[in-house]
Amino acid sequence: MTVPPYTPAESRTRDTFLALMWALSYPGRIYQLPDAETNFALIAETLLDLETSYYTPDSHLESALAQTGAKALSTGRAAYHFYTSLGESELGDIREASIGTMLYPDDGATLLIGCKLGSGMQMALLGPGINGQQALQIDNIPEIFWEIRETVCRFPLGWDVYFVDGENVVGLPRGVRVERR
Repeated sequence: MTVPPYTPAESRTRDTFLALMWALSYPGRIYQLPDAETNFALIAETLLDLETSYYTPDSHLESALAQTGAKALSTGRAAYHFYTSLGESELGDIREASIGTMLYPDDGATLLIGCKLGSGMQMALLGPGINGQQALQIDNIPEIFWEIRETVCRFPLGWDVYFVDGENVVGLPRGVRVERR
């Protein structure tokens, strides 16, 4: 049986989906997105559709997200949050992101956050998808983010997070514990 070749757009979306899937399956490991320049737009193109919702404070990214057909919703109701960087106002938005409910834990938001991987704070990740512990070094994420996450992520409640640095992406599921060093 011969499988028809992917178009360039299908191939890009497939490669993005695989990177995101493996990043959450193996927390702390770095996976490659197909393009560093349009990374957030590629992720949006892959994850968002007419049945999903998003929030972003970034006006430049807003137009790319709107093209997916997904609904722009408030911070407390959006399924996906896109932050190209984190500052005080973005941390306020993240505090309002849904963590789901015990009846519907899958209503917890997925956060996509721009950062710098390979420098900055050192941490060890422990939990599902990790054999023992996984080292991770991440920068440009305020210390208060980790405190907020620790408070709200009580499995099965919390957020799944993708950290994006150019073409690199790392996943951090809600059930993974972070030990900062």
